[in-house]
Amino acid sequence: MAFPDDVLTDDEDVVLHLHPHWGSLVLPAISVVVALGLTTLGVFFVPDGFLREAVQYLVLALGLAAIGYFGVAPWLRWITTHYVITTERLMIREGVVTRTGRDIPLVWLRDVSYDQSLIDRLTNSGTLSIDSDGERGRTVLTHVPRVEDVHATLYEAAEAADIRRRSGG
Repeated sequence: MAFPDDVLTDDEDVVLHLHPHWGSLVLPAISVVVALGLTTLGVFFVPDGFLREAVQYLVLALGLAAIGYFGVAPWLRWITTHYVITTERLMIREGVVTRTGRDIPLVWLRDVSYDQSLIDRLTNSGTLSIDSDGERGRTVLTHVPRVEDVHATLYEAAEAADIRRRSGG
């Protein structure tokens, strides 16, 4: 799902647009494979009897529900989550049915840091922590791809926005 450019101001440009790292979809993908396997086993190994067909439909319905809950829903959350750095702000948009959004002006940023576990380093992702002025304070973004590059880009964009603000342009 593309990010709508109509939310940008006239003099605002997108510097970086990301979704969470693909690694956040590994467990949902494994869950789908397990659910498919268990559903297949459940449907084909229901004992004979007068309720066999009803039990097979029940197993199939439960399997499809598991696939939807553990596989499709996380994928939909992933594809509808946007981390966008512009020349003026950091925009975070999340949600499938109910959308939530947060905009942090770059001139409000006080501290930007990142954490990477060993697995994060192997997959080139991590957690980005952003401290900003305002009511909500700290924002934590998990599964950020290329977190070191995003950290540097966010810092550079904040510095450029501060210079523009101070120079009046």
